Amino acid sequence: MHANREWMVLLACCAAFFGRELWSADVPPQPITRIAVGSCLNEQQQAPIWEAVVAAKPELFLYIGDNIYADTQDMEIMKAKYAKLGASAGYKKLRATCSVLATWDDHDYGEDDAGAEYPKKRASQEIFLNFFNEPKDSPRREQEGVYDAKVFGPADKRVQVILLDTRYHRSALKQKAVRQGLWDGPYEPTDAETQAVLGETQWAWLAEQLKQPAQLRILCSSIQVVADEHGWEKWGNLPKEKARLLTLLKDSKVGGVIIVSGDRHFAELSKLEPQGSGLAYPLYDLTASSLNRKLTMPEARPSRFRVCGPVLVCNFGMLLIDWGKDDPELTFEIRDTAGELKFKEAVKLGTLR
Repeated sequence: MHANREWMVLLACCAAFFGRELWSADVPPQPITRIAVGSCLNEQQQAPIWEAVVAAKPELFLYIGDNIYADTQDMEIMKAKYAKLGASAGYKKLRATCSVLATWDDHDYGEDDAGAEYPKKRASQEIFLNFFNEPKDSPRREQEGVYDAKVFGPADKRVQVILLDTRYHRSALKQKAVRQGLWDGPYEPTDAETQAVLGETQWAWLAEQLKQPAQLRILCSSIQVVADEHGWEKWGNLPKEKARLLTLLKDSKVGGVIIVSGDRHFAELSKLEPQGSGLAYPLYDLTASSLNRKLTMPEARPSRFRVCGPVLVCNFGMLLIDWGKDDPELTFEIRDTAGELKFKEAVKLGTLR
């Protein structure tokens, strides 16, 4: 009996490492309390920030996109760039510390700002899944796109992580006729009747995921959802799709939804109030970017949604969950390459209902 107990504990530990639900009722899963978030890492450059990420002792790392800078249709080049990331000492330390869940953005998908038109997306998906050790029999290998979802923790302290794919099915963006300077951004919202970010299959899948019980839901989007006053990539460039996302969240009647995003090469925390979303609670979007590509703009454009930031140095995010309080508390943090805190904002989970 004692040996069986040890075997079940070993299985539970393996499950925790690989981020999967594999446990016995005899060995309940532990609640997750420390989640790191990052995006935008050029594998050709030094990445000292990995030391700070590891020192923060995350139980899970969410890689939100631009995990490498491939920018190619040559799949051998893409494989080599992933291999360089995988061989780096910092990334190896991260993998030894915690589980890693990932989605992609444009540069690791294949081309700058690319969407459904990228011709090598199926081959790129296979390379992505191979690098992140997706099982050979995973449904993720059969679907079109790298979207995925995982749950962590016991029933009363459950965290759901939903990884969206904002590339594989995304329709073309509308170019501005005139840009107001180099850093204005090239895109503006389109009024086209046909718009796509996720594709119909992924939309249906997301609706099913939102039916799963959870106290906190982390919606991972490679591009920003809430902030929409800039001219770069964002959900707001396809406003009907953004409205569809907010409507789905509202109609699903789920609470505890937050967003993490990347892409921008600076960090901020954005907040959409209920009157702007139709939800019964504020919608927070923590943008953590970038891991080793410093912002080249002199400053980030002002945003009426920004409640913390901007942070214009290399950074990563932390989501800290205190389950011990009567009303559990979620703290959003951004930390720099030295691990120093740049901002934090605490929110009671009860306010996300």
